[in-house]
Amino acid sequence: MAAVTEAPPPLAPPAPEKKPPRRRGRWMPYLLLLPGLLWLIVFFALPMVYQASTSVQTGSLEEGYEVTWHFATYWDALSEYWPQFLRSVLYAGAATVLCLLLGYPLAYLIAFRAGRWKHLIMILVIAPFFTSFLIRTLAWKTILADGGPVVGALNALHVLDVTSWLGMTSGDRVLATPLAVVCGLTYNFLPFMILPLYTSLERIDGRLHEAAGDLYARPFTTFRKVTFPLSMPGVVSGTLLTFIPAAGDYVNADLLGSTDTRMIGNVIQSQFLRILDYPTAAALSFILMFAILIMVTLYIRRSGTEDLV
Repeated sequence: MAAVTEAPPPLAPPAPEKKPPRRRGRWMPYLLLLPGLLWLIVFFALPMVYQASTSVQTGSLEEGYEVTWHFATYWDALSEYWPQFLRSVLYAGAATVLCLLLGYPLAYLIAFRAGRWKHLIMILVIAPFFTSFLIRTLAWKTILADGGPVVGALNALHVLDVTSWLGMTSGDRVLATPLAVVCGLTYNFLPFMILPLYTSLERIDGRLHEAAGDLYARPFTTFRKVTFPLSMPGVVSGTLLTFIPAAGDYVNADLLGSTDTRMIGNVIQSQFLRILDYPTAAALSFILMFAILIMVTLYIRRSGTEDLV
């Protein structure tokens, strides 16, 4: 038998060389970021640089100011106004704790128990934003007025006796006391606590609560082991959004307090607009900023979460 040899199949033509895809959109993210970046540079970075140079100047408004790198302004400002710094931290801390104690149950109710009333309650939470910050604060002068129903109820319950002993009120008077300032701060910044807490709680999978119940965990144990740890990003975000603006606030202390309850924001406002000591005002602003930055950094590291809402 003759051997039959098959011809080899024809070779396929070589594939054409693929050119690397043109990166047409590589500049698009930077172009989208450009407006926001310019906004930050013009309205944040440049004013910060200007205030930093102002804080090391010497002179007067009549003669003019000159940059002399006079860093002693920082020490002089801190040594003279450290009581106002301490008072600001205490008032802001008290308001933050009160906002957390009041806001967490309400945020929990909205997230898990509100049902069809969820949207209505959320509208009521953000309703204070529909009016001016100044009007909301002035309303508390009427609420806490001497001889008003609130002060009368606190007197009847002997609450003012306790707050007077703690130094938060003065006799039967609530206005122009630390308690009035803390109440104003708590009311004005409470929505900033509730909204992050609600967002964080709503993300929790309800099946985790069911699993905890299947493992015979009591409601309080479920809250302590499941709900609260998973809501920590909201707790951290809410406390920061409350404490930071409260520490630099001056409206509540100005309208609801007295000269004995002045916060560092009142001092900065007075130095800028009344006394016209711009270097001291700028130095106080930077001291407040750095102090808050250090406290926030330590707080975030201590909380053990960087997943902020």
